[in-house]
Amino acid sequence: MTEALTDEGSGSHDAENQINPEVLQNISVTLSIEVGRAMIKIKDLMRLTQGSVVELDRIAGEPLDLLINNTVVAQGEVVLVNERYGIRLTRVVPASERMKNL
Repeated sequence: MTEALTDEGSGSHDAENQINPEVLQNISVTLSIEVGRAMIKIKDLMRLTQGSVVELDRIAGEPLDLLINNTVVAQGEVVLVNERYGIRLTRVVPASERMKNL
């Protein structure tokens, strides 16, 4: 198992503690886009039907959050790409700022 995580054939102790980039690049993560959030009481939740509107905490035109494994890593705006939704990144959250939120 050590060989999969380290540079093969290096033989040095420091190399044994390094992660092989190929292994790291094949780890799956969950990417999601958050439009906004709302807190409602269960009684109000149970009243929701088709056509109900739930007001979110974001103002129209405000950037959306791009999350990786529930951590905000960027913000952007919705775009249309070949009849599918996409997101154009307008801000990438610096790694130092992301670490504060872990």
